Amino acid sequence: MKPQRSARNNRLVAAFAASGAVGLLAASRIHVNESWSDGAWGYLVVPVGTPDRGEQVVFEPPEALGATAPYLKSVAGVPGDRIAVDANRGVWIGDTFIGRAKPAALDGRALEPVVSGLVPDGYFFLYADHPDSHDSRYAEIGLVPLERIRGRAVALPDLPWLGLEGPLVNAPADREATP
Repeated sequence: MKPQRSARNNRLVAAFAASGAVGLLAASRIHVNESWSDGAWGYLVVPVGTPDRGEQVVFEPPEALGATAPYLKSVAGVPGDRIAVDANRGVWIGDTFIGRAKPAALDGRALEPVVSGLVPDGYFFLYADHPDSHDSRYAEIGLVPLERIRGRAVALPDLPWLGLEGPLVNAPADREATP
């Protein structure tokens, strides 16, 4: 009788594990990287809680930009952080220099820097260290509300045998993908 009980318990544990895995997959998503500015081919997006400084997240950019895919950035500023923009368009969070806000986008349109001030509750300053990153340094992206953040991003490993290596779009010939 004991072997039957053990087998039944194993099936029960397996059923709970499978249910948990299916739930996680349903709540999570794979985001295919459409940018040449980072080295991963894709990310598992896990929609859990409020992100912390330094975590990578995937978010929906403002609709007015007409972006075809969500953006991947790191959280550089959290509620209560002070943002400052200096005369040379340098952007600071507290005492940490984040980067410069370029005057124009790659397509030539003018870019305005983010406004100096405090990051309000429920908003985040999202950033990537690539010089051409389209992030919270610019007013048109601005501070991102929590409801536009899809979740934390976990880089997926390269799977060369499936053709999944690095970014899935071609980098411009004069640039290299940055890890």
